[in-house]
Amino acid sequence: MTLSVADLDDEAPTRDALATWLLGHGQHMSFGRPYVRGRRVLTDAVVHVPCRYLETDGEGRRGTEGDGEGASTARCRAHGFTGPLPPTGRPTRVRPVQHPDGSLTLVHRGRRRRLDLATRPPRARALPVIHHGGNPCHGAPCRTADNTRGAACCRDLTLEIVAPAYRRRSEHLEALLLARRSPYLCKTERVSADIIECEVISACGYLEDDGISCALHGRVRPDGMPAKPFVCSDWPDLGPDDDGHPGCRLL
Repeated sequence: MTLSVADLDDEAPTRDALATWLLGHGQHMSFGRPYVRGRRVLTDAVVHVPCRYLETDGEGRRGTEGDGEGASTARCRAHGFTGPLPPTGRPTRVRPVQHPDGSLTLVHRGRRRRLDLATRPPRARALPVIHHGGNPCHGAPCRTADNTRGAACCRDLTLEIVAPAYRRRSEHLEALLLARRSPYLCKTERVSADIIECEVISACGYLEDDGISCALHGRVRPDGMPAKPFVCSDWPDLGPDDDGHPGCRLL
């Protein structure tokens, strides 16, 4: 599918930050290179979430999402077809964004780059702040819809999929999205004539070993701008029917 990363009319100054944020969520997604088409920054991507109607058997190992990895046979619960499970297109290794030498891969000037980022120096005359255990997310009972606890806002995201309604293949794509296994891909909805939205659980690669801390926090890009995307620092406006993640300490 093709994902909308940024709108150059409104988000040109922050497009690298938005691309860094999106392309960081590689647990169950793989991405191509960002590119500009018209007034949008786009990227092609594959979401590795199995069909809800897929049923596997044999001696294969079933993953958390029931993807049937290694299974010998498969059955479609919707149509009854049976046969050998075709090989997955899922990459054998997630592309890392953190590296052993301390460098980080992020989008800078429109391209993925591996950079050594400086730490932001403390302000010389900053007012004292009372810290209650540092990161407020440490120990928080927030969870994603699959009941994974901790850093829920770093484990799911909303995708904007470019799928013009007048194209027949868009109808096919929307049907495929609606058939994915929930909650790993859910809340699929056409929101405009050319955009379909959905939510995907796919953890961010900038999460550190404790599963909470962010490797980009407090770091700066070569141009002096914060390395951490603004969408990770500014709390979103929640709609009337959205309560956020259960257990979030920021609500």
